[in-house]
Amino acid sequence: MLAFSYYPVNDLDPLMKGLVIGGLGIFHVFLAQLAIGGGILMSYIQWLYQTGRCPNGRRFVDDYFRVLVLVSFVMGAVTGVAMWFTTIQISARTIGVMVREFHWLWAIEWTFFSLEVVSGYMFYRYGQKLPDGLRLKLLVLYSLAAWFSLFWINGILSWQLTPGRWLETRGVWDGFFNPSFWPSLVFRTISAMAEASLAACVLINAVPGFSREERASLISVCARPLSLMILMPLLGLWYIGVIPEDSRGWVTGGSIAMTMFLTLAVGSSALIGVYSLVAILREKLYVNVATSALLLFLAGLATAGGEFVREGVRKPFTIREYLYSNSLTPEDVAELRRTGCVSRDPYPLRDRENYPTPQVRLGAQVFRIQCSICHTLAGANALVELTETWSLDQKRLNFAQLQRTKAFMPPFAGTADEVEALVQFITWRHEGRPAEWETSADETVQAQIQKWLDEAGTGRGGDSETVAARAAQAAKEVK
Repeated sequence: MLAFSYYPVNDLDPLMKGLVIGGLGIFHVFLAQLAIGGGILMSYIQWLYQTGRCPNGRRFVDDYFRVLVLVSFVMGAVTGVAMWFTTIQISARTIGVMVREFHWLWAIEWTFFSLEVVSGYMFYRYGQKLPDGLRLKLLVLYSLAAWFSLFWINGILSWQLTPGRWLETRGVWDGFFNPSFWPSLVFRTISAMAEASLAACVLINAVPGFSREERASLISVCARPLSLMILMPLLGLWYIGVIPEDSRGWVTGGSIAMTMFLTLAVGSSALIGVYSLVAILREKLYVNVATSALLLFLAGLATAGGEFVREGVRKPFTIREYLYSNSLTPEDVAELRRTGCVSRDPYPLRDRENYPTPQVRLGAQVFRIQCSICHTLAGANALVELTETWSLDQKRLNFAQLQRTKAFMPPFAGTADEVEALVQFITWRHEGRPAEWETSADETVQAQIQKWLDEAGTGRGGDSETVAARAAQAAKEVK
């Protein structure tokens, strides 16, 4: 009996589902980090004001906080809810496992988020009327709540890539304090402070009433956290060093897309860091609105590149070594090789009358269950376009041995009949979806597909099982 349940599959063509989650997630992460860094920065400026080292600090904090509330509370909350809604629609099993394993930690994180919202609203509503001491306490409370919200969510997100000892013990704390927890937490904290500093530089230029000297003084104060960016190269190496070896391989040339996005993140961060350290902090150059907006834009690119890499290097998993990107576990794959992936699928195929044969309909169902999470039929990353130049036998071989075709693909989870059905469905699309289509029923072809399936095994690409199978096959062919 299979352990998983089938979920309805939403068709977002021409959008690729992974990019929908990724794009929304990147936007949300940028806003969330801005709120966290902003709280720390405002507490620092308020403290400088109270000690007489930043005369315009109080006024600036009030102006900055209005923007922070608007951005983080409204847009951040909306995108946060949208993330939950989208993830449930696209990858219900993944989010289900995360909630099942860490429900109490989610509850703690939401408690801190609630405290962040309440303290933030209180400062927005009453901050200008409060004495300085109480203002600072409220800002520190807001900052701690925001940072601890990051602390808890960071452990759950980093667990997806490096579950560590959780794979053996299933212990909550083994999963939470996983190998990439600390480098990820420190890196995100510094990123948050850098984003907040750059956003402050934009706002200082935008707020009316300050003289150029006052703006220059405020910028010199707000830019100080940027000095922490000097630690980013070491933190980046630390993070790369603790992720799995094959994930490290994706970003160091194994996947062109992963390498390009890592280069984007590193390059953008390097430009910000060098300009900040040399021009702003050392040479004390004035940063106008155009320059500060450009630096903030680069920070957005760095966040986008980094988050894309973090999501991408988990492939072929959504939870490393536990759940593949198509929401099947390795045990499910082995079982579905025997029973077929559509035999228990309760959901009917939309417009089933438009398919010319039962075999093509079966192929459409196989595509929906196994491929549609990362591929479309006629949009982004379209499987029809990716396989357009493949011959029939190439499709049969490559689908049967997906993990060998590309190591970041999960193994095919179905029977030889389902491989052939998927081949016929894709070929039918290549031929312009004709009204009549001949069913493929050659027993020799079925036997060859089964042989390819057996050779590839049910392990992921590059693991010991697959490597052993390849070695055995190679030795057999040599004899």
